Amino acid sequence: MNKTRFEEMDVSKEIKKAVSDMGFEEASPIQAQAIPYLMEGRDVVGQAQTGTGKTAAFGIPIIERINSESRQLQSIVLCPTRELSIQVAKEIKKLAKYKKEIFVLPVYGGQPIERQIKALKKGVQIVIGTPGRVIDHIKRGTLKLDNIEMMVLDEADEMFDMGFRDDIELVINKTPKDRQTVFFSATMDKKIINFAKKYQKTPKYIRTVPKELTVPNIEQYYLKVKKGMKTEILSRLLDIQNSNLSIVFCNTKRKVDELIIELQGRGYFADGIHGDLKQSQRDKVMSKFRKGNIDILVATDVAARGIDVDNVDIVFNYDIPQDLEYYVHRIGRTARAGKTGKAYSLVVGRDINKLKDIEKYAKTKVVRKDIPTLNEVAESKTTDILGKIKHEIGISDLSKYETSVELLLEEGYKLKDIAAGLLKLYFDDKSEDKNRKLESKNSEEMERLYINIGRKDGVRPRHIVGGIYQLANISRDSIGDIDIYDKFSFIEAPRKYTNDILDSLNNNRIKGKKVRVEVAMDKKKKR
Repeated sequence: MNKTRFEEMDVSKEIKKAVSDMGFEEASPIQAQAIPYLMEGRDVVGQAQTGTGKTAAFGIPIIERINSESRQLQSIVLCPTRELSIQVAKEIKKLAKYKKEIFVLPVYGGQPIERQIKALKKGVQIVIGTPGRVIDHIKRGTLKLDNIEMMVLDEADEMFDMGFRDDIELVINKTPKDRQTVFFSATMDKKIINFAKKYQKTPKYIRTVPKELTVPNIEQYYLKVKKGMKTEILSRLLDIQNSNLSIVFCNTKRKVDELIIELQGRGYFADGIHGDLKQSQRDKVMSKFRKGNIDILVATDVAARGIDVDNVDIVFNYDIPQDLEYYVHRIGRTARAGKTGKAYSLVVGRDINKLKDIEKYAKTKVVRKDIPTLNEVAESKTTDILGKIKHEIGISDLSKYETSVELLLEEGYKLKDIAAGLLKLYFDDKSEDKNRKLESKNSEEMERLYINIGRKDGVRPRHIVGGIYQLANISRDSIGDIDIYDKFSFIEAPRKYTNDILDSLNNNRIKGKKVRVEVAMDKKKKR
């Protein structure tokens, strides 16, 4: 099925930019089908499961059609629960990020009504609320629906099941008859269809029911983690699993860039692909992955489409996908050619609800795993090296090493102690090798530098690090923190390299823009 990129859709540049910030490159099926009709002002009945992007499907047209010069209420969305009301309001606010003077307010029970009344008096154009609290405001005269242009029922079937039909009718009857009316529902039984006929004008019916998806031969696990611990837990899993090749999926291009730097800083052979990279760059990374020059590929869903590498052992969902269908596509990158595979998902907070939707959608079971402890990581490494030792004993001529061991035995050392000492040296060397990059940065005096390119220039950390490496011939591992703002950035590098960086980068180009670099004398002022 052909996918529609947001860049190709007939929506404003502000919406496209907001969607890009949220990390989405392609419209989901319900978005691709519904948005054009809603933008035309047509009534729509959309059937789609939870987690398929319904909020953006109606949220984008709502935002696009708002008159920002008026603070009158112009759109209302009814939701069955306060949790969904809050969630929908948050997403619409994100989508309206670059639209000036658009005000969104969730109204629901459990929050002091006085706070909502105060906000309504200031003027909001979009209200998202539960039927009960919306009716409460209508009766108080604090919510007037006379100028409503679009009304949306989200999760209509759930609201009907909860007994809200009469409340919904009361609200609809307070709105103008020439309004645009939109129903979204996971199921589409007769009561929904008949209700739609009563209140809509020749609606367009859109149905995006998922096809049967199976996930054979894949062991699926999830770990409940804190947001700030994701990379640490991912690192422990990578160490314990010790896979040949693995793919780590992130929801956004920005997170791919950040995670690559974090993993490389921890000593892993990792690289990544996403939609901002040219095809030649993606091909280069994929070539390294297939050849085993890197063993961890970090990717977004769009960039990873078409990856066909037979010996991927494990897939990691660093972020739970927004689109349920993407989960199945992601984990399907392992267990190729009849082999078995594993998939691990890192779950933060309410991600657990998305995971339950995924289980229902894909008819699968994802088993909870405990977070591996540092002792378990150490035991796994020990087991791995013991296996390698057994292998060497079976195939190699060890006579020259036996002589050294015999010398220690003659000095009275026990064989068990000699073996344990050698293992300790091995692991200490490995640990030092893995952390040497970080330690060298911490031990050196770092200089903070200002550079006149930023996010609006399409710059990511990898562009700056790559520019320093190519122009100043300074190792990527030497670069410290990188803070990127809209029009400029700050980088940290060892002070001994400051002059080299200034001489090499000034008046050269990074990402096509001529750069100016200088020592950041006053951090606060520059910020």
